[in-house]
Amino acid sequence: MEQILEALRNIDMQFVVYIGAFVGVLIALEGLRQLLSRSANAEQAKSRRMQLIQKGATTEEILKILKPTEKKSFVERLPFVGDLPVVLRQAGITMAPGAFLMTCFAATVAIFIVCSQLTSAINALVFAFIIGLFLPILQVRAKRGERMQKLVQQLPDALDLMARGLKVGHPLNTTLNSVANEMADPVGSEFGIVVDQVSFGDDLTEAFRDFSYRIDQEDVHYLSTAIAIQHGTGGDLARVLNVLSRTIRDRLNMRKKIKALTAEGRLTAAFLSFIPILIFVAMQVLTPSYYGSIANEPEAVPLGIAIVVLTVLNALVLRKLVNFRF
Repeated sequence: MEQILEALRNIDMQFVVYIGAFVGVLIALEGLRQLLSRSANAEQAKSRRMQLIQKGATTEEILKILKPTEKKSFVERLPFVGDLPVVLRQAGITMAPGAFLMTCFAATVAIFIVCSQLTSAINALVFAFIIGLFLPILQVRAKRGERMQKLVQQLPDALDLMARGLKVGHPLNTTLNSVANEMADPVGSEFGIVVDQVSFGDDLTEAFRDFSYRIDQEDVHYLSTAIAIQHGTGGDLARVLNVLSRTIRDRLNMRKKIKALTAEGRLTAAFLSFIPILIFVAMQVLTPSYYGSIANEPEAVPLGIAIVVLTVLNALVLRKLVNFRF
């Protein structure tokens, strides 16, 4: 009877662990889903700044949310994720880097607890780190890339709108406000931050300099330089904006042509880089003894290190061959 009761207690404890791990996974994944999905329907404002204005937020509150004060974080000293604060900011995510990493680690621990009951500890650890930590960071970086690409694509229209406003006699601040109010995210919110900074007392050139540092895109640096030169020396800013808009459009068209011409090479490089990893993961899941039977051999460790180094070098060389900067 005592053995039966002890067995029942063990089963209850395992059941509680499973339930806790499952709930932890659900909470972590739901938090990441809400963090990374910022869809807006047609009834909402066109940009996050307009949404905040509709909610009654003041200029100071908007700046605190959309342009938080720069603070040194312990995340910046960590390897591989030291640029996470910049990536989150450029992705339009206002969550603190430390809170983001803690959420990812919580998801990793919960996934490891669940998977450790189904497979070996090593496989569970690898799977947990990939799903709980690597994929969220990769998703944030992909979101950053999409947002920056969209902003650059919107920039020529924003410059044309500013140029038309200047040609009909509107002051520069009014044209900036029209871009912030009429254009969608991300350019609407970013120009709105510039408008709010100027309204809060910052100099116009300083606001655009912050804009270029915050976005860190070549075309935005050109815009900041043009505004600074015009502000210091005067001149026909509308013409400068038209030329800059046309240049950005031509560059975007050239990038699309180069991307189409190099599509086959980039796909081949990605396939050759990831196929060894896919084969290793598949063999570990389907036949763990395939590599496990030779894991204790003296030649296994140096041979494994050599394979990993050669695979990484192969990926770096292929990336260098097909990655064009233009």
